[in-house]
Amino acid sequence: MPKMKTKSSCKKRFKVTASGRVKAGQAGKRHGMIKRSNKFLRNARGTTLMSDADAKIVKSMMPYAR
Repeated sequence: MPKMKTKSSCKKRFKVTASGRVKAGQAGKRHGMIKRSNKFLRNARGTTLMSDADAKIVKSMMPYAR
């Protein structure tokens, strides 16, 4: 049986936690920081856990992520 392929875009952008949740970078911080509130920028630091519906899509593209 041949090996399954992992999407390169997903392996660069996402990590799977020990409990099986998917960790991703926060969105909305590439440009236009002046119009965003300080509260938004503060809360958008670091990474976040994806919703279950989105995580299911990502996991289908990463067959070996446990």
